[in-house]
Amino acid sequence: MGMPCQVNSILKLSASQGYPDLLKLGDRYRVQKTGYRIFPLDVPLCLVDDNWQAHADIIIEELTWKQQTTHLQFRIARIYDVAFAMK
Repeated sequence: MGMPCQVNSILKLSASQGYPDLLKLGDRYRVQKTGYRIFPLDVPLCLVDDNWQAHADIIIEELTWKQQTTHLQFRIARIYDVAFAMK
């Protein structure tokens, strides 16, 4: 028996998952994603919205799993001047 998990190299969030209304450099956020997910820690990753538009680089500082949910704390490391499509 294994543990189902996904390996992610970007953080895609919807408004209901906690996508920030306003991105501010250095701000920290806590969000949850369903299922068990593996993310790189302490390195810049793209933050994308529901439409796969990248708006910022984030750094995940904390990741915990419980009750089939991934809990993340991240901070905004860089905000792009212009969003761009990731998909």
